[in-house]
Order: sequence, then structure tokens, then C-alpha cells
Amino acid sequence: MSPGSTHSWRNWAGNQRATPRRVATPRTTAEVAAAVRTAATDGRTVRMAGTGHSFTGAAVAEDVLLRPAGLTAVRSVDTGSGLVTVEAGLPLHRFNRVLDEHGLALANMGDIQEQTVAGAAQTGTHGTGRDAAGLVSQIAAMEMVLADGGVVTCSRDERPDLFDAARAGLGSLGIVTAITWRTVPAFLLQAREEPMRWDEVLDRVDEFDAGNEHFEFYWFPHTEGCLTKRNNRVEGPAEPLSKFRYWLDDEFLSNKVFGLVNRITHRVPKATPLVNGISAKALGARTYSDTSYKVFTSPRTVRFKEQEYAIPRERLVPVLRELRALFDRRGWRISFPIEVRLLPEEDAWLSMAYGRRTAFIAVHVYNRDPHEEYFRGIEELMTAAGGRPHWGKLHTRDAAYLEKVYPRFGDFQALRDDLDPERRFANPYTRQVFGP
Repeated sequence: MSPGSTHSWRNWAGNQRATPRRVATPRTTAEVAAAVRTAATDGRTVRMAGTGHSFTGAAVAEDVLLRPAGLTAVRSVDTGSGLVTVEAGLPLHRFNRVLDEHGLALANMGDIQEQTVAGAAQTGTHGTGRDAAGLVSQIAAMEMVLADGGVVTCSRDERPDLFDAARAGLGSLGIVTAITWRTVPAFLLQAREEPMRWDEVLDRVDEFDAGNEHFEFYWFPHTEGCLTKRNNRVEGPAEPLSKFRYWLDDEFLSNKVFGLVNRITHRVPKATPLVNGISAKALGARTYSDTSYKVFTSPRTVRFKEQEYAIPRERLVPVLRELRALFDRRGWRISFPIEVRLLPEEDAWLSMAYGRRTAFIAVHVYNRDPHEEYFRGIEELMTAAGGRPHWGKLHTRDAAYLEKVYPRFGDFQALRDDLDPERRFANPYTRQVFGP
């Protein structure tokens, strides 16, 4: 293990900071276990952070911070069964390349691949899909270090309650050191991106959901403009974007120009409706096909803060109509588009899609802009619809609320009491969402 040190930590958005008493980079599961036992002897808490892509304080370490950069090995790849075991700190972008080299892929994933595999899973990262669910549903087994320093493996057959509880457990039941993934044969996705008006999208959302393997859309506040994206498997050959078109659309317009737009609206909020109108009208349709993870994901260099809620799928359209009405009533000026995604039900206890077909609504602001009033108004709407907040995105919900919307929340708390009675893995955020 690398030497301990005092070090300031902050997340990607810059809204969460910490100065832990000690920082270490373990290189093996045994070193993680030793760090946990030492923390117990010293009466300290311990957390392992990923790449800091959570907007909440999920990764904040008050005492001992373990960095996962030394735990990035690919332990095994079985192309016959599709089972692939990798260590917790492997970034998703490297994991995707490893899978592709072996003719394998994740069935579904979110649109960012900078997170570590464990960090993405522990916060419930999901993507959009009609049949294929989020990351937690693609996990076959996990290796974990518990609060007593013991190392265990859990799966559907071995310690199944721990497996169901810990797949999206925010590191509160133990430190995940390796994950075995259930992958699928590599496939191509065709992306069909098309601008569309608000009313048409809402009128046809059920059609788009039923007719496409992966459907999502973005609404540009203060306008009638939406961008729809439909991803479906194709046989090939791949027809990717040209290097110039990729640079123009995904790097220049979506990042550099969008970053400039947000700097302008940050200084002149009244310009936001005009700028959004121009952005919505500038969108063009495009169709391309490529390796699945290259279609699922996109680069994000403009830093932002985000809130996302998961609501029952049948509530989506009325909630969206009320959300839009809030803009008129509250006078908000928001430059970031609002993102809508869909997912089948999942069985991990703290998955946001546990036990129900789910729609996700994500709202963002430029990281330099205030978010409190906007996010509070959206949160009031989402909680009225029985919404569940994304574990890694800003919200104000606590255990008293969460136990009402998660049927197995009490079981999770009981397991936490059993496995970590001294709260070795606690931090301010886990105390908020799970209780002391």
C-alpha cells in the first residue's frame, strides 16, 4: 500500500470537498482489509472513493480515504459464459475496451464512462432501456471487505441478501474490491437522433418506448424543442460518424460551444430563453452505427451539477407537463436541457428501479450557477409522485422519506446494523440517507 498522507479531495463538479486524516492507495484486497482493520483499531471511519462523479457526498471520507487506482486488474475473462471479473477501481472506459477486445459488451450502460466500475454500480448508474436494465442488474458476484476486515463473496447463490442489498449499497455494507459481470456478445447499435417538438414527443413516448431497445430524449427549457435518441441493434457493418462530424457535433458543439453558452447565460441569465431557442433550432438529425459503448456514451467536459429522480413509468407524462408549467410559475432561467430515460424494473434492493418500471428525469445547472431553488422545486414535484432520488445526484431526502419509497429499505438498515454496527463505513451522506 502506498504511504498515507493528508490530502484535500473534491469531486468532479467541485461542489463536494473533504480533507481526510489519511489517504492510501491499496493494491490488493488484502491491503484493503488491513486498512479497514487499522481504521477499526484507531476508531476511524473509512471510505473508498471512485473518480468523484457523484454530486452528493457519497464519496466523502472524513477519516481514511482509500483511492482505487491500485485496484484495476482484469482478473478473468470467460468468453463462453460471458463472466468477467475485474477489480473495483477499473474505469468503465478501460473496461469497455477490454470487453470489446474479447468480443463482449455490457448490455446497457449510462452515458458517461469515466467512473470506476464499483463507483458506478454502488450509486445505481442505469442508462436507458426497454429490456436491458442498469449496471446493478448485470452483476453476477461481488468481492467485499466487511467492517471486521473479513473478505466475502456474494452472489445470487452465496449470501444472496448481501448481494441484493450491496449491489447499490453506497459502500455502506462493505468496500467492494472486485465485481464479476455478466456480459453479452459484442454488438453494434444504430443511433437515430432526431429533433422533435415537445407535444409530439409526449404524445408518442409510449410508442417510442415500446418500439425501441433504448429510447431517451432531452427537452430544451423555454422552447418547444426536444432531441430524441433511439438506439437499436443492427447487424452491420458499422457506419460510424466521420472523425470530422464526431469532432463537430460531440466535441465542438456539445462541449466547447455549449461551455461558451453557459458562461454567457451565467453572466446574463435573461439571455437563456433566446440562447436555448437558438440551440434547439440548430439541432440536426443524424443516424450512425458503432460499437455499443461508443453509442451509449459521450464526452462531457462542461462541468455541471445534477439532480435526478426515478418515478413510476405511468406517471411520466403528467409529471413532465407539470414540470414545464413550473417554469412559467417560478420564472426559472435554465440553460441545460432536461433528460428523460426509461428502464425496466430491477431487483437490487436500493436500485431506483426496484420493483417497478421506471422513468428517470434529470435536471442540471452549470456548476457555477446556483441550483438550490430550481432543484428544490423539481424535488417537490418528484417526491409528490413517489420519486426516488439518484444516490449520486443532489437531493435533500433522508431515511424517513426513503423508507416510504423503497420496500426493502428496512431490510437494508437491519443488514447494515448487523454488518457494521460501529458504522466503520459511514460519512455525513450515509447518515442522512440511512440514518445514524
